[in-house]
Amino acid sequence: MGHLITNAPTGMALQVDWIKFHLPKSRIAASLAVAVCLTAMTSCRSSRHPTIAVIPRTTALILWEAEHAGAESSAKRAGFNIYWNAPTSEDDVDRQIALIKQAIDRGAEGLVLAPDQALALMVPVRDVVARGIPTVVISSPLAIPPGGKLSYILNDEDETGRLAAERIGSILHGEGSVAILGIDPDVTGIVHRAHAFEADLTANFPRIKIADERTGGFNITEAQEITDDVLIRNPQIDAILALNSSATRGAFIALENTRRLGRIKLVACEQELIPPLVTGEIDSIIVENTYEMGYRAIQLIAAQRRGEKVPAEIKLNPKLVTRENLNTPEVQRMLTMNWSGS
Repeated sequence: MGHLITNAPTGMALQVDWIKFHLPKSRIAASLAVAVCLTAMTSCRSSRHPTIAVIPRTTALILWEAEHAGAESSAKRAGFNIYWNAPTSEDDVDRQIALIKQAIDRGAEGLVLAPDQALALMVPVRDVVARGIPTVVISSPLAIPPGGKLSYILNDEDETGRLAAERIGSILHGEGSVAILGIDPDVTGIVHRAHAFEADLTANFPRIKIADERTGGFNITEAQEITDDVLIRNPQIDAILALNSSATRGAFIALENTRRLGRIKLVACEQELIPPLVTGEIDSIIVENTYEMGYRAIQLIAAQRRGEKVPAEIKLNPKLVTRENLNTPEVQRMLTMNWSGS
């Protein structure tokens, strides 16, 4: 199942994503885990190319499968193997730390990491860098300055906030109320994203009120319960900004259960639930370019290994995706889950 999902053409991949949304995550995770293990064992037996460990926050999400596609495409050109693995849940920080240690102990010569938590991942990343192993942290930063063997490729959160404020301002015609869900204090990028949205909304759309703001991590059931409470306390709310994929799923379920999909505009961050975007049940998604993050991360590690100087930090612009621009080549590349490199 893992290979079918990640090698599927985009249209099929979107259908699979819709199926995944309705299946228990444990079944998805089990299938993907088997695929990952088989892939890792095969590559170890069949190639002498050096291996780069690519460890996202989790698997089975378009957000990170696109990174996988970018990393594999870049690795094929640079002569590397990719070891791809991640926790089955984004809040399993201990598992992510263990995967880093295992990959390095088994001889990985580079690390690409999307950290599940800003503080907890500092020590393992410092340990990897101290061993002289080129490391690229993507999407959201750690509180470690770049330099030496450590580089960052980050989502431009100021731009994410601006795009979200501009979209909500437009669809509400400059007046109404919005709730912000999924502010995760453990992920620096998401906190920055929320602050950027608030600042831009206040500056440019003063007649739109932020009716509620809620913290939340990566638990979908919890995100749904939070959304339910927000809807009870704010029955006249006009829009919801979901700051991560779990908040998006939780908000979607809550709105679906209360038959308010479409009536309350849902603007999402982090690419997830593409089919409801097509049907109009989700207004828009602000997509991170994780494909390009994965691609460039491998390039940076290859350059480091050649002794070349690399940028300390790169920021990539996100893209506001609607049903109107979903099928453009630019967006389809950002959403691809085809990691075959072809």
